[in-house]
Amino acid sequence: MTKNRQTINWPKTLKGIHLSVDELNEIFTPLDFTTRLKTLFELYDENQILLTSSFGTKSVFLLHLIHQHKPKQQIHFINTTYHFDETIAYKDLLIEKLDLNVKEVLPNKSQNKLTLEEAWWNDHPKMCCTINKVAPLDPIINAHELWISGLMSYQTKFRSHLRVFEKQGDILKFHPFIDIDEGEFLYHLDFHKLPRHPLEEKGYGSIGCVHCTAKGEGRDGRWKGKNKQECGLHPNYFKRKT
Repeated sequence: MTKNRQTINWPKTLKGIHLSVDELNEIFTPLDFTTRLKTLFELYDENQILLTSSFGTKSVFLLHLIHQHKPKQQIHFINTTYHFDETIAYKDLLIEKLDLNVKEVLPNKSQNKLTLEEAWWNDHPKMCCTINKVAPLDPIINAHELWISGLMSYQTKFRSHLRVFEKQGDILKFHPFIDIDEGEFLYHLDFHKLPRHPLEEKGYGSIGCVHCTAKGEGRDGRWKGKNKQECGLHPNYFKRKT
């Protein structure tokens, strides 16, 4: 079910040369997602690339491809301290199965404790996400040139407008799967026999923190009853503090 797209022989002399977002999209959009990743790693050094994973229901697809093409690439996991036990167990399973190089990122202890004591996820979910997800990753984003993300356009309205490359503040976002549909995504999970998140079979379509995740199809169970669809990592604009 992989789309038939044009492939290219990348000119090695272009490595290190600055290309605009439009130029990158012109080159990468016709490629299939595997060739996009392979080509990206020919353009950028490993230490320039940021890779994060929530180890949710969709995460294994990108992690599987990273295992194949760049097995030593560091993967950042934001441990908000509010993950399901099943998510932590799933992370440990994938680390072992795919031999992943995972680094844990933790929020500020005192601020994290405050969100717990006052249950900020109820009345201040945006600020809770900012403290426990966005702020801990901010200095790590500042240290990289490009951020690989597994977002797919069918997931939310915000994601439906994204291209393969988007500039987000001072970092370049790379979405190798942005234009695949849900059927193609599920086909590859089954074809490669990739392990699924244990909560998926219990009716969780998307999984984040315990307090803000309910059962539901797609992302319907995220921040249920609140006017919120994203944690802020992807819509926010990050600026380097130099």
